[in-house]
Amino acid sequence: MYDYLISPFAEFEFMRRALAGALALALGGAPVGVFLMLRRMSLTGDAMAHAILPGAAVGFLFAGLNLFAMTAGGIAAGVTVAVGAGLIARSTGMKEDASLAAFYLVSLALGVLIVSLRGSNIDLLHVLFGTVLALDDATLLLIAAIATVSLFSLAVIWRPLVLECVDPNFLRSVSRSGAPTHLVFLALMVLNLVGGFHALGTLLAVGIMMLPAAAARFWVKELTAMIVLAIGLAMISGYLGLLLSYHSGAAAGPAIILVAGILYAGSVLLGPVGGLKRHFVPARHLEA
Repeated sequence: MYDYLISPFAEFEFMRRALAGALALALGGAPVGVFLMLRRMSLTGDAMAHAILPGAAVGFLFAGLNLFAMTAGGIAAGVTVAVGAGLIARSTGMKEDASLAAFYLVSLALGVLIVSLRGSNIDLLHVLFGTVLALDDATLLLIAAIATVSLFSLAVIWRPLVLECVDPNFLRSVSRSGAPTHLVFLALMVLNLVGGFHALGTLLAVGIMMLPAAAARFWVKELTAMIVLAIGLAMISGYLGLLLSYHSGAAAGPAIILVAGILYAGSVLLGPVGGLKRHFVPARHLEA
């Protein structure tokens, strides 16, 4: 049992670094994922994950796999797409989801094109699927800093953020904090996607945010418990995914997201809050 569950992390530093990065991503990204789900913005998160690619690719074009350049480029691209999609949706008759879809498709194509102009196929794979097994000190510190900023910021904007999820019209009628709260939340989403991008790549970064959050929704109803459970499921996904990668030789990033997907599927089947189990297991007499 020790050889399978603990030995890889005890013997290899790169596995410990990968686990630390995965835990930090879970701590910062899972709460943001819960609010994305409750605000019906799950696909927005996916679109934004691809939207950061051109900025990161421009950083790669000028500085290679430089942490600062790719991070700054990713943040700039994410903010630009978020603001641009919002302005188009408010200035034209196009819905915001359609506007984001257009930005997402163009961003993905542009980002892949930019990386392919200078880099190799290996560089492109790193950008698209991440390098969680090759995290260095600077990247770990960045991911940890993003998790810290995310938790602190969510604590500050907690009340208006929850109100906006429940009744945005009421929040607008009693306070002017709705717009600033929304902007801060979008910034947190972009930051966590950029952090996830360095570890899991642009195609998988949103997975560690959304799959644990969606799975937690089938087990609890209360918001705080849902966030705690989502963080726990994301951490378990990171740990088991790294073990799966180590013992099978599979790519680490996809393995982590695959485990998260399995946990989600299990939650859909067995979860007591809206899961499929209630359709196959009859409730007791006089119980809902």
